[in-house]
Amino acid sequence: MRTIDDHRDEIVELLRPVADQLAAEPIEVGGAAFTARPWEHAARYLATDVIAPRALPGFDNSQMDGFAVLAADLEGASPESPVTLPVAERIAAGDAGHPHRPGTATPIMTGAALPPGADAVVPVERVDPPLFPAPGTEAIAGFTAPVAPGTYVRAQGSDVADGQVLLRAGDRLSAARAGVINGVGLTEVAVRRRLRVLLVPTGHEIRDPGEELTPGRIHDSNSVALTAALQSIGCGVDVRPCRSDDAVDLLAIVESALGESAGDPRAGGTNDAAPTSAPTPPAEISGDGAVTGPPDLLITVGGVSAGAREVVRDALGPLGVRFEKVALQPGGPQGLGLASLGDGRTLPVVCLPGNPVSALVSFEVFLRSALLTTAGASVTDRERRSAPLAHDLDSPPHVLQLRRGVLVDGELHTLGGPSSHLLHALADSTVLIHVPVGVDHVAAGSPLEFWRIDD
Repeated sequence: MRTIDDHRDEIVELLRPVADQLAAEPIEVGGAAFTARPWEHAARYLATDVIAPRALPGFDNSQMDGFAVLAADLEGASPESPVTLPVAERIAAGDAGHPHRPGTATPIMTGAALPPGADAVVPVERVDPPLFPAPGTEAIAGFTAPVAPGTYVRAQGSDVADGQVLLRAGDRLSAARAGVINGVGLTEVAVRRRLRVLLVPTGHEIRDPGEELTPGRIHDSNSVALTAALQSIGCGVDVRPCRSDDAVDLLAIVESALGESAGDPRAGGTNDAAPTSAPTPPAEISGDGAVTGPPDLLITVGGVSAGAREVVRDALGPLGVRFEKVALQPGGPQGLGLASLGDGRTLPVVCLPGNPVSALVSFEVFLRSALLTTAGASVTDRERRSAPLAHDLDSPPHVLQLRRGVLVDGELHTLGGPSSHLLHALADSTVLIHVPVGVDHVAAGSPLEFWRIDD
């Protein structure tokens, strides 16, 4: 039985050549682009550093609605001896403004440029009277305390300096990062091309949700669950279930996907799609998430155990894919390799077990970090934390057991049992609890590591 680390590392190595193919591509980051093409921006990773072309803020501005003043004018101000200043013309956000005259108080709105000659802002509620006079009227403002220079002033460049490295290659294009890109005036950034995955859930028994089930049949949950998991980290997914236990049918699905992406007129999505040696174009993914290029990776689900008519093992084993047992529960049966498809074509393959919890746990343990590494992401691993277990727990000592659960008041509670069919328990879970290899019993109160999986 191979170790989890060995299997994960081999997947990373398998995908290393794929990483070199994920070239940079420009995308717009303005609000209109986000609205029109939301999928284009979801889970994208920067291909290069982003350099700020200007400072942010671009000028000194007011942090508060208040009065811009020269701090020296309020020296000695107190409740017993207030300083009164005539009120100047108001400055609103977006106004060019006017110079501040010493010995006056300039009404200023939040975000408005601090006028030359002023060096501090006093909030309007601390001024007597605590309101702005009507424009064009003569008024006096009273101040009962001194103010230090720089008070309630957002200094130019205090957030971002001109020429600063704004974001790093590998950073995920989050909401705040998109905002700061626009904040410095940029409208476009370079991101890594999405990794395109051909996902093939297998099983003679699986049927689409909504279909009536005959005895022995089940609805397909793996297609949508794994698609969602893959899309959450930025992959484009082409789902083509194989509802047959015949190796020739599975191979026809793969050949069909390759043929269609290469523009092969012979590929029509049937089992007799002929292989093609035509060169395939770069992978493409449209703004709505549809994938049109050739797969970078084939992920199969099911058909990897040691029983009869294991379709994935039967189809891909002769092509160079290796199947092994990994020290993990759930998710022991695994497969991986570089499949030789003929005519010199090869395709990286990762094979997951078919039970839905096993498949999703395997994604978390083996694929999530490997695919993020391939995509060039700077953060690839779930954060590991530790908390005490709320109750006793038994585990087989020869495997790493991952139990589904929740963190309540600082304690870990498992949900459901260890069985790989308990998908509802996983749906309700927010953590994966790690029971290490070599441990057969954990007493209540003992600390265990866990991953949060609710993001």
